[in-house]
Amino acid sequence: MNDSEQESQPKGAPLPLASEVSTSYINDGEHFEMTIKFAPEKHSQSWLFRDDTTFEDLLMALGHQWPEYDFLKSKAIVEKRQSPPSSSSTTKTKSLLKTPDDDALPMQLYAGNSLRFMAPKKSALESLHAASASIAKREAALQAQRRMAYKGRPAPTSSQRTDSDTRFTFQTIRPLPHLPNPSRSLSFLNRLASDPGIRTAMRSHQFTVGLLTEMDPGQYTASNHEGTTRILGLNRNKGEVIELRLRTDAYDGYRDYKTIRKTLCHELAHNVHGDHDRQFWDLCKQIEREVERADYTKNGRVVGGEEYEYGPGPVNELPDEGEEEGMVMDHGGWTGGTYVLGASDAVPSPTSAESAGLTRREILAKAAEERMKKASGPKQGSENEDGRRG
Repeated sequence: MNDSEQESQPKGAPLPLASEVSTSYINDGEHFEMTIKFAPEKHSQSWLFRDDTTFEDLLMALGHQWPEYDFLKSKAIVEKRQSPPSSSSTTKTKSLLKTPDDDALPMQLYAGNSLRFMAPKKSALESLHAASASIAKREAALQAQRRMAYKGRPAPTSSQRTDSDTRFTFQTIRPLPHLPNPSRSLSFLNRLASDPGIRTAMRSHQFTVGLLTEMDPGQYTASNHEGTTRILGLNRNKGEVIELRLRTDAYDGYRDYKTIRKTLCHELAHNVHGDHDRQFWDLCKQIEREVERADYTKNGRVVGGEEYEYGPGPVNELPDEGEEEGMVMDHGGWTGGTYVLGASDAVPSPTSAESAGLTRREILAKAAEERMKKASGPKQGSENEDGRRG
């Protein structure tokens, strides 16, 4: 590539693939290389970038490459993290990038890394908005019918409880319309939202969640030589959005109801505490106990004048997967970022002050976090050529 061809490209635009450029050009000190991965298009190739490229520039380049995807709503997970030669050993880099928080972030900090992008199709977003509008329209019509049916009847004596249910609840419930059978996922989410134990806990702690939705298992499952990692739930911005893993990996069934309900208890605790510290676990266990008390029944229990039964779940609902390899709730509340989850077969001994007094479940979660930190690359200290810590 000659100088005139370089100058004709816009600022931040990716240069030709590394395989098309000579080694001397790659190492001329003015450009750097990253591997861009985008699973929907089966793309995994090395790209070259100018030194002044930002995350926003990279998103614009990806948008030109695949215009049918909305990269303004994308996320980038950093894989095979390594420090670029020009960076200081004290430089801290993020493991997940998203817009607009990281638009101005220099991509040179991630030279030599692999960035795995996740982005929704624009057509899927349009379908989601259309489905949400249709659901809202039907709900408004049903509410109008209820008002007409109850017009003139005495006001219920439990008006105070009804007001609390209206305030401390899930304001919007929405499945993913691009996955198979979204109506069944909507029924599953409604079942969770109307669960008497969940309702009791939300009133007790005055929890309000903006959106309760499902997550796409394919976007939150990763496998490597150490095993399979699955994210079971996410809480964004302390209750703005809660995502739950309802479906099996093959999309042919749904996971155990009580396991998902336990994940929801975990994510509700992140409405208050972001980190997995002592306060978080105490609150999480308190919520779980409250929910279990509401489920203390053999054939059903009357709550607020209504009877709720806990019989078998939907067809194809699988047994409890909570103890399967790689199944971990999450790694903390997502505030301007997220955490990738994993699990470890070995449970470290709680010898440090930080681990003292933790239960086996809490130690497993902490071990999973440490494993993912180690898998993402060295944080501090030296590393030998064979990848072992020095």
